[in-house]
Amino acid sequence: MANARKDMAETASSRSHVYGLLAAIFRAEPSAAFLAQMKSSEFSNVLKSLDISLGDDFQDTPCDQLAEGLAVEFTRLFIGPGPHISPHESMNIEFENPMEATLWGPQTVKVKKFIEAAGLEYGDSFDGMPDHVSAELEFMQRLATKEAEAWEEPNEEFATNILKIEERFLDEHLSRWISRFCDKVIATSEGPFYREFAEVTKGFLEYEGESLQAFNASAGNGKGDSG
Repeated sequence: MANARKDMAETASSRSHVYGLLAAIFRAEPSAAFLAQMKSSEFSNVLKSLDISLGDDFQDTPCDQLAEGLAVEFTRLFIGPGPHISPHESMNIEFENPMEATLWGPQTVKVKKFIEAAGLEYGDSFDGMPDHVSAELEFMQRLATKEAEAWEEPNEEFATNILKIEERFLDEHLSRWISRFCDKVIATSEGPFYREFAEVTKGFLEYEGESLQAFNASAGNGKGDSG
C-alpha cells in the first residue's frame, strides 16, 4: 500500500539522519561551525527527540571555546598518545585468540569486503579504516538513504533487500562491539558531550537490531508484502 511505503521511506530517511549525526560525532573533533549548527533551534529539537541533554554550559559557552575543549576530549578518548579507547571493531571484539585483535587484521578485512559487496565504495578522500565506528555508522547511513529512495520509487523488492543487508551488518559487525565501545566512552568521558552521544548510540543500535529483525522476519513470512 502506498501509505505503508511512504511511512517506510520516512522512517528510513529519519534513521539515515541519525546514523549520519552519530558518524559525524565519532569521526573527528567537532568544528566551531558544526557546534554552532548544533545550537540552532532546529538541531536542538533533534537532540531533544533523541533524549540528548548537553547541559546549559553547551548553549552558553562560545563555539570556539567549546571546540577547543572537545578537541582535547576527543584526542584523550580516542587518539592518545596515552591510554585511550580504540574506535575500531577489530580492537573491541572479544576473540578466542587475543592475537587476532589487531588493526587491519582479519576483522577489518571482513568489514571492508562486506561494504564493497554491498556495492558501496570509499571516497578518494577516505584514509581511515573500514572498521572505524564512524565508517560503519556511515555505511548504515548510506544504506538507509538507499532504502528510503527505493520505497519512494517504489521498488519494494530492492528496499526489502537493503533491509536484509542492514540487519546482517548489524548482526555480524556493529552489534558485536558497539555496546562495549559505548560503555567505555560513558565510563571515561569527563563531560556530557561524548557520554550522551555514546548512550544514544548504544540505545539506538539496540533498537535498530530489534526493529530490523522483526521487520525482516515479518517480510519473510509474507506479511511485509503490499500492493
